[in-house]
Amino acid sequence: MKSLVLFGLKGISAYLGHAYILKYKNREVIDFILEALYYILRDDITSDKLVKLILESGKQAVEVMALLDKANTSAYGSPEPTEVFTGRRKRPAILVSGHDLLDLEEILKQTDGKGVDVYTHGEMLPANAYPGLEKYKHLIGNYGGSWYRQQEEFEKFGGAIVMTTNCIQKPRDSYRERIFTTGLVAWPGVVHIPNRIDDKPKDFSPVINKALALGEAPEEQGKKITIGFARNTLLSSLDKVIKLVGDGKIRKFIVMTGCDGRHNTGSIIRGLLRAFLVIR
Repeated sequence: MKSLVLFGLKGISAYLGHAYILKYKNREVIDFILEALYYILRDDITSDKLVKLILESGKQAVEVMALLDKANTSAYGSPEPTEVFTGRRKRPAILVSGHDLLDLEEILKQTDGKGVDVYTHGEMLPANAYPGLEKYKHLIGNYGGSWYRQQEEFEKFGGAIVMTTNCIQKPRDSYRERIFTTGLVAWPGVVHIPNRIDDKPKDFSPVINKALALGEAPEEQGKKITIGFARNTLLSSLDKVIKLVGDGKIRKFIVMTGCDGRHNTGSIIRGLLRAFLVIR
């Protein structure tokens, strides 16, 4: 039970950190994190108290997700259905991986008009649906898929790469000189972009210069996928969804939480999806 509380605190802290970057704070969440850490370090804590901490962790997680949603949508607008290109153009390019939307925005601003294309990767895919980011014409699309494939995909990409707050794997020698880290993610021997000072933007010029020096990488064909079916979009069609459920045309909802795994233990999700397709 202590481990369950600790895992919850890690998730809460991750979301809270991103909200703080966009100047949104919640003192009650911080107080709960400190209180929970205090209690799980005690040897005399009772099972009843731990159950209460677990339930409160869930409550605080919902609060902090609402805070982050408010931070993101206030800064960049509510996500809208958007077609996203999954290939690569034959131009100098930067690939941005992770979750930090402010990092992506600053990269887009600093590359505007410089002949550099910008792509998202992995968990950064939803950024393409925010109006405040999608408006940049050199945000071309999303390249690559799951985080655990990054070594092959980064090697193939050919351009500069920026890792914001997400899972970095040991960089291969083939792209070690063109990958950069920033924020909470780092790797020995990899150039790290320093944090903001006095609210001034980060300086991504080393990344931009590297992308320009690398020049054009081979063009890759891709398809277009539609994303952006966020809360407001779904709520605007709620009556239609309810009717489809009542008519039996929607028979199941699958809620997926967390990152996709690379191990066989994650096959339960694939099994559910296959079963869902069979039912349909």
